[in-house]
Amino acid sequence: MEEMNWMKFNRSRTYLKDVFERNEGDEVEIVGWVDEARALGKIRFVVLKDVTGIVQIVAFEKKISDEIFDLMDKVTKESVLYVKGNIKDSKQAPGGKEIVPTEMNLIAKADDLPIDTSEWSKTDLPKRLDYRFLDLHRKKIQAIFKIESTILQAFRKFMVEEENALEGIFPSIIGASSEGGTELFKAKYFEREVYLSQSCQLYKQMLACSMEKVFTVFAVWRAEKHNTVRHLNEARQFDYEQAFADEFVAMDVLARCVQFIIKKVLEKNAEELELLEVKLKVPKTKYMTFAETKELMKKENVHCGKDDLSTEAEKKLGELYPDTIVFVHDWPISGKPFYIMPKGDGLSGGFDAIYAGTEIASGGQRVHIPEILEKQLVERNLNPKDFESYIDSFKYGAPPHAGWGMGVERLTMLILGLANIREVVLFPRDRTRITP
Repeated sequence: MEEMNWMKFNRSRTYLKDVFERNEGDEVEIVGWVDEARALGKIRFVVLKDVTGIVQIVAFEKKISDEIFDLMDKVTKESVLYVKGNIKDSKQAPGGKEIVPTEMNLIAKADDLPIDTSEWSKTDLPKRLDYRFLDLHRKKIQAIFKIESTILQAFRKFMVEEENALEGIFPSIIGASSEGGTELFKAKYFEREVYLSQSCQLYKQMLACSMEKVFTVFAVWRAEKHNTVRHLNEARQFDYEQAFADEFVAMDVLARCVQFIIKKVLEKNAEELELLEVKLKVPKTKYMTFAETKELMKKENVHCGKDDLSTEAEKKLGELYPDTIVFVHDWPISGKPFYIMPKGDGLSGGFDAIYAGTEIASGGQRVHIPEILEKQLVERNLNPKDFESYIDSFKYGAPPHAGWGMGVERLTMLILGLANIREVVLFPRDRTRITP
């Protein structure tokens, strides 16, 4: 179509789901991708799809122009079509209505497809990710990202409307490790060597110490050379920090946040949940100390870990407490980062949140006393001079504060019961994948 016709069409377009609200004989203009094309004797069928649904187009030889009939006979799957036509009631058509075309234009022809884009596709995940732009044509894949979009918007809605928190934007380039680990991606920054941020931890603390309640959706980079179904090297994280709070305040906010998010998914994405065959419930909460958890794992004959929870222990908690966020608190200080507040007797104000048998978040009360920060940095073989501006920020009236970070992709994966975190990432980045 010429540009002027295209602009005119955009103003008169009918989305496919709206076709079924119109009457027989109504003229509509639609556009979409070819989901299926088939011939039955002297009849041609094309099933067209857009982001809202599908509709069948039908043409009878000799009752329609040769040009339209030939195009419907030769059009390839996933090609883009413009169709003008009239609605016809049909008991055999999907949804009970079909369109008899009076005008049809091929906007973009699709070459032979390198992967199967049908809803029953058996194409392996790595191959699908190689052609993710085509994989996204599938309704089930679209359903995943519609739900993830709801999760993102629900997080912001909860933080703004329920907690009256401020959204912050934090830097992704740092001069030293923000978590105390060594697995960082190095980068050249003019004449200096810098790192891609593995956390916005230090910055959100600084902001919370003046603005009280802050949150962000932050891209994190982890250079660990793992290749598991639940880890990524580039991921998104929900972060929250609150002044005048301890770890129990932070855990309460996290519990209500996850419950709010899941309620919104249930409200807004019922159709997508049904398509993905997901039975979702708003989770309950349970609180356990690390010592209690370790004792429970001993009774269950499951290895726990000295100062961390093993994968087996997390899985067992999911089995014992289904549809529950299990908060494991009073964590050994040896198992937490330098910025977590010590509580004495080798314990800390840190916690982990376990949902569906997997850790979704960690957090706790932060150290707001410079002398303790310096001591814990030295104990972890880190140089306090690398954190000088961070330590200095607590010398001028810093209140006690607490917070957490929660993986966006991991939460989405667990809500949907998917086996591989790459399923919920549009364009995953792991140890081997940097395209598309």
